[in-house]
Amino acid sequence: MSGFSRRGFGVFLAGSGAVLALGGPASAQGADGLIIYTAGQGSAFLPYGQGLGRYLEAAAGVKLAVAESKGSVENVGKIEESANALGTVFLGTANEALNGLAWANGKRHTKLRALAPMYETSFQIAVPGGSAIRNVKALDGKSVGIGPAGGPAEGYFKALAEIAGIAPKLVAGSPADLAKKLVTKEIDALWQGAIVPIPSLVAVQKDDTGAVIFGLSDAEVEGMLKRFPFMAKTEVAAGTYANQSAAVKSISAWNFVLANADLPEETAYRITRAMISAQVPEREIHAFAKGVGAQNATANRIVPFHPGAVRALKERGVSV
Repeated sequence: MSGFSRRGFGVFLAGSGAVLALGGPASAQGADGLIIYTAGQGSAFLPYGQGLGRYLEAAAGVKLAVAESKGSVENVGKIEESANALGTVFLGTANEALNGLAWANGKRHTKLRALAPMYETSFQIAVPGGSAIRNVKALDGKSVGIGPAGGPAEGYFKALAEIAGIAPKLVAGSPADLAKKLVTKEIDALWQGAIVPIPSLVAVQKDDTGAVIFGLSDAEVEGMLKRFPFMAKTEVAAGTYANQSAAVKSISAWNFVLANADLPEETAYRITRAMISAQVPEREIHAFAKGVGAQNATANRIVPFHPGAVRALKERGVSV
């Protein structure tokens, strides 16, 4: 969902590991003219996209270029602009894009189409070792990392702060950079949303073994669900993170691979069929890909499915 490398906007060629400067649309295309936009260093989207690129080339003969971006918000813009663009997208951002809400500022993104499910994004908060902060209300007046400026994580945290009645100081940046700032105690807390365990929070605990992860209160969860009806309650099982002796309550929503409505139906079909046909997706695609199964496609009630995806899902007995 989030992440932005301030070192530049690079293109990662699927399967090659090479990084090229992005000089224009032509240099951003794979052999089939397709590019999938992901997120920045320290995000879950970037390695997912890289794994998906390798998998699709091997399993379906579809070649993608994989690009870093600022995350979901930029990705939906890229998809809207080009029939050759795909993106990893948080459904909350897709909802805003389709309806012209929040950052979309009235612009409805009508070209977005869903292909296949990725994984659930769940939100947690980390504090460094030695901190006494253990709940959202204790973040009042504190500096909190909230991901890329203008990204979905920032918007959701601002809503959470309003619900909790607090006024923290917001610090934007890539997940990797913010994780470093938390470890060095340049910020007091880090709010992140991704597949669990969240990669940037795991990185924090690797460098700061005393770091603690917590979630939301029951009242805060209910407040977020009322404001964002596409979200759901979630619990992170005890022991998921180091120093976590009890389940952590929070909110979550799904991420999907989206494409432009003008992507050829056969291409959309091949991509979707390959993704939902993975026998062990967390091994074949990426460790985060466990949720790729066709049965999870119904979690999307926001974005219309591409006709090619509808056909692939119907073959697996799933109607969308």
